Amino acid sequence: MKSVKSVVENLLMDRMNEKGGKEGETAVSAVVRDYVARLSNEHKMLVILKAQLYGGSWEPMLDDLRNRLTGKPYIFKLVNRIKDDIQRIEEMKKFEDEYQVDMADYVEMP
Repeated sequence: MKSVKSVVENLLMDRMNEKGGKEGETAVSAVVRDYVARLSNEHKMLVILKAQLYGGSWEPMLDDLRNRLTGKPYIFKLVNRIKDDIQRIEEMKKFEDEYQVDMADYVEMP
């Protein structure tokens, strides 16, 4: 899987090569929209769970997953791929922090 940095760099290069974007769209929102469009279903589900179950914060969700790995009490059972989810969350959290956005604003909720 590509790193967040390489994905962002590619998206920015794509944007620079295009002639504009959607009217009124900032460069950052265009990058975020493009990044979210490329997320796997597993990534999108984590964004939805963050928004709906964890008050929009990655930290309690990461705590739950890490607690589950170590046998400590946890709140929600999410998926069996805990380590993969932790990696996905850390990548998306880094992206959100870098662009000061909440991807839940860009992922369509069911």
